[in-house]
Amino acid sequence: MKIYIRSAAAISAQKTFGDVPFLTEPVEYQETRLKAIEPDYKDYIDPKLIRRMSHIIKMGVAAARECLNRAQTDMPGAIITGTAYGCLEDTITFLTRMIELEEEMLPPTAFIQSTHNTVAAQIALMLQCHEYNNTFVHKGISFESALLDAIMLLKEGKTDNILVGGTDEMTDASFAILTRLGLYKRWPLSNLALFNTSSNGSIGGEGAAFFLLTDKPNSNNLAELIAIKTFYKPTTIKNTELNINAFLLANSVKIEDIDLVITGRNGNLRNDAVYDALNKLLFAQNAKANYKHLCGEYPTSVSFALWLAANIIKKGVVPAIVAERDIKSQTPKRILIYNHYQNNYHSLMLVSAC
Repeated sequence: MKIYIRSAAAISAQKTFGDVPFLTEPVEYQETRLKAIEPDYKDYIDPKLIRRMSHIIKMGVAAARECLNRAQTDMPGAIITGTAYGCLEDTITFLTRMIELEEEMLPPTAFIQSTHNTVAAQIALMLQCHEYNNTFVHKGISFESALLDAIMLLKEGKTDNILVGGTDEMTDASFAILTRLGLYKRWPLSNLALFNTSSNGSIGGEGAAFFLLTDKPNSNNLAELIAIKTFYKPTTIKNTELNINAFLLANSVKIEDIDLVITGRNGNLRNDAVYDALNKLLFAQNAKANYKHLCGEYPTSVSFALWLAANIIKKGVVPAIVAERDIKSQTPKRILIYNHYQNNYHSLMLVSAC
């Protein structure tokens, strides 16, 4: 059975939402944190509900609705999301009020909406969708876990038109904590020049990307999702290389058959050492592209990479802003996405033309 990406929608730090040019006008930031460019939510959400929704809920609901609109589908057969941080803004609000009000007369809204499955639940409530609904909170492979669940559902024949999304937000508090822990750089720089520096730390990011998966062939499908694999804490570069080769072999694909490799380089010296080694060994002859200088680093950022890959295949063009060097084939038909989060959570996705 083949799995297809019927449609996709993404809210990110770039102009990626709605009918906009495909990354021909990259947005430059001179800071270490990239905030999502938010649309006019009134086009997707009842204005009376917007004021009760936190940042991540609005992003997730709007991206999901846009994804369904692009597929001309009113009701998905299932809703599955992946998030590592969940609704941070509501969690912080609830904890702050708990302290300020000395644990008395606490308004319940922030607590109710602070759970990780709130985005998937809100989408279901708005659509009146009573089908399968699940959220994965698996740190750096949360989105990949949601994708795997959707693929299993499709292969079991339980449903069709599965809405899958990856969402994470960045708040002032979480950004300050993660910066102190060394995840992000401590001085401002241009995100478009992220890979020109060799230092520790990346740039923070946030976003929401949703996909409608189906097993039905259609001329309007964006791409085919051939396979996905995750692995945890490889001990050496050789072990990582073995995992990648095994993944390709299992799908009857040779490394020279890959037209484009999208990697999760993020400007962090220690993080990028893995990609640099593989680029000299396994990916030496492949065209390569990067994406985290556009959306920033966050646990479900690979959902942005899948959105990028699906659109590259459908539109038949590799945006110059993501290409690592000159791309020989401007119309790649088979793309490999390789990403790792803090060198603990590694994932591979193979995407091809339908």
